[in-house]
Formats: sequence, C-alpha cells, structure tokens
Amino acid sequence: MSIIGAGPNGLAAAVTLARAGLDVTVYEAADQPGGGTRTAELIEPGTWHDVCSAVHPGALASPFFRRFGLAERIAFVTPEVAFGQPRAGRPAVVAARDLEHTVDGLGTDGPGWRRVFRPLIDRSAAVAELTSDHPLYAPKHLPAAVPIGLRAASLWQPVQAARLLTGAAADLFSGAAGHASQPLSALSTTLTGLTLATQAHTVGWPMPVGGSYRIAEELVRDLTEHGGKVVTGHRVRTITELPATDAMIFDTSVWELITIAGSRLPGSYRRRAARFRAGPGIGKVDFVLSEPVPWRDPDLHRAATVHLSGSREELAAAELAVHRGRIPEHPMILASEPTRFDPSRSEPGRHVLWAYAHLPAGCTVDPTAMIIAELERHAPGFTETIIASVAKTSADAEHDNPNYRGGDIYAGALTTRQTLFRPMLTLNPWRIGKTDLYLCSSATAPGPGVHGMGGYRAAVSALRHTFNHRATVNLSP
Repeated sequence: MSIIGAGPNGLAAAVTLARAGLDVTVYEAADQPGGGTRTAELIEPGTWHDVCSAVHPGALASPFFRRFGLAERIAFVTPEVAFGQPRAGRPAVVAARDLEHTVDGLGTDGPGWRRVFRPLIDRSAAVAELTSDHPLYAPKHLPAAVPIGLRAASLWQPVQAARLLTGAAADLFSGAAGHASQPLSALSTTLTGLTLATQAHTVGWPMPVGGSYRIAEELVRDLTEHGGKVVTGHRVRTITELPATDAMIFDTSVWELITIAGSRLPGSYRRRAARFRAGPGIGKVDFVLSEPVPWRDPDLHRAATVHLSGSREELAAAELAVHRGRIPEHPMILASEPTRFDPSRSEPGRHVLWAYAHLPAGCTVDPTAMIIAELERHAPGFTETIIASVAKTSADAEHDNPNYRGGDIYAGALTTRQTLFRPMLTLNPWRIGKTDLYLCSSATAPGPGVHGMGGYRAAVSALRHTFNHRATVNLSP
C-alpha cells in the first residue's frame, strides 16, 4: 500500500491501514513529514516556528484523533481565550472557552451569542461527527444537523431579517467565519464560523507543546510501531516510478493528483476534477521578538489566535477585495504567539509570532510591511519588539508545497459548492471512480484542518473496496 504525501491526513490513513495489518509506505517530498504540521528553526537556532498550522481545535475535536488518543499521547496547552479581535476605537471582543464569560463580555449582544451556540455546545460530540463527515451523510447526524442548519440559515447574510448575532457578537463571529477566506455572504463562511466557534467553547483552541510537528511525530511513531514506514525527500512525479501496489492514496491537491496519476485516472473523473478551483492565497511572516506583542487591549494577551480584521464590515470589505483579486487596505490577518503559552519554543528573551494575511492567489507582494502596519495599529510599539523576521508570499507558499496552488493552503476554494462537495458531487469522495486510487487531502471531505478525518475515511474506503476488510480498526494507544 502506497501513500503519497505525509501530511496529517496521509499519516492518519497510513496509521489506519497499518493497524489493519497492511504493509504501508508513505512518500513525502519534504525532508520532514507533517505537511502543514511541520515546525522548524526558520530564523535562528533554538527558536521554533510552525511552518503552517499552529492552533489546533480539530486535533482535539476530531473523531479520528479522539479514537487515536492524541490528547493522551502528546501534551497540549489550551489558552483561556480561543480567539480575539481588536476593533479600532472600541474594546476588543474575545471568545473564551467559557460560554458565559464570552456572553458577558459582549454586553447587550451577548444573549444572541448564547442562543446560537448553547444548543451546539450541548451537542458537541454530534456536531464533531457531522462536520467530520461527507455533507451528503448529514441525515445520519440529525441531532446536530438540525440545529447547525437552522443557525447557518439564520446567520447567512441573505436572510438578514433572521440574523441572531448583532454588534459586538457579529464582529466576533466574523473573525471565525473569515477563516474560510471567502466573501461573508457565502453559506460556507457561516458554516466555518459555526464549527470553529463551537470548538472554541468545547475543546478550546489548543497548541501542541513544542510545536505542531508533535502531531505528525506521534502519527509517524505509531505507524512505524505497526510496521509502516515514511520515505522523506522523495517527491513522486508519476505513479509509474513507485513499486506495484494493490492501492494508492493521495494526500495531495486535486491538481497534483491529476499530474501524478496521469492516465490511471478515469476520463470522467479527470474532466470533473479539472473544474475544481483554487482559492485565495496567504502571505505569511514569522517573527522573533524581544517581548510579547504589546496589544492595546489586555484581553488579547490571553488569546490563542488574534483576528486582525476589525469590525464585521471591515472584514467583509477585505475578503471581498481579495475575492476580486485586489490587496485590501486592511487585510484579514491571523496572528498567534505560541511562546506566550509554551515557553519551550524559544530561548529566554526570545518570543515567537506567527502571522499571515489573506491575499489574492499567486500574489508576489512581500507581506511584511502590511502585517507590521496592522499589528502596529492594534499594538502600538510592536515594531520596536522585532528582532528578526522571515516572509513568504503566496507564490512562495506554492513553491514550498505544490499542494498550495497560488498560496491556497486549503487545497481548493471554500466556496459553498466546494465545501459541500469536495472535490465533486459523489457519494464516496475519497475513492476515485471504481479504481483502487483514493484521495485523502483537504481537497476532499470534510475539508481543511488538522483532523485526520480525510485520511481515516479514505483508508476505510480502501479497506472496504480494495481489500474487502469491513471490521472496525482499533486506533487506541
């Protein structure tokens, strides 16, 4: 059994298959496994930066990682506040792990937040199962599908009269929804916000102690204990260069799948896959600081992630500009300071800041100046704390990882259609037609995030269709 790509989904598939008794080899182009969960000394020795993902609600909410026992295998730190949002001229708003603390902080807009999220929190396990599965299987998850569907409809912009979140609550929700990197009018944006904010009040937004690589490291350890192996520094350009195997799983983008699989893809699948669209890109800057970010609002010091997006209206304007191929005046920026909660990431006197901006696909503009300007806007004196920094443009992101077409770290735009049907409308999005080829990346259901569910579901599909193995695989430690 061969797997191309050692991101968290590829490794989740490998672990599942190896535990089912198969001989599994994973091929990874980079020198380190992990894909978006790699951690590296990007600037100086002893200072560790997460290369892509840094904060991981999906790692604790995911049914795969719960069955795998990830929280018992590696240490996490979960900040008191999941995410916060500074607003020019007004107090910041924050989503605390405690729902009522969040409601109180939103003032007169707080009761609306409670009405939206209390039912979802009470059904959090069912919500996790729903959002970790193929949307076409929603009828299997009615206890969660009904409340989340009703709230998505009421928050969707075209249904203005029924909106439950107003004022400060709407501003706070827009930051979570903005992770979709789509116009706020899209239903997929609302669904993204509901999922992430529900996780904020249940598992929180945790960080692995030591860095995101610890997730991949534990998956690799479990894989090798069960007889599998990972070959790094081996970029697969065509499947003909690999040994013959019963089945093959791709932890790649759709476009890389088309290139690597070549004529092995059914013609109808190739034609439909070619219509799959990439989304906007990101421009990322990693900083080494002399002290933590001097946020104007002290509530932000407690946040795992800060959304530098201002009000809901400002964020909506920024995301619409990116959607139209323009660089916004005030782009949405996500920032996280892992050393505030995990001092093991750096030597004394050094602090790590990770920040990226939503930018048009393929943008070649260095994001450093715009990110510093937005940070300075909400944290006066930030510039004086900078010791060093390193930047990547959207174009650089694709060069480093060919799955990130145009800098799209989601391996496909999160439009409503492409969120509900990734990468196309089919009852089994993980299997490629009737072949023994499978897709497990963020380009397939349930979409982006470090949750391992795409890998797990692709592995289960391969076990059933290629190996006629229907027994449940034991993933426990």
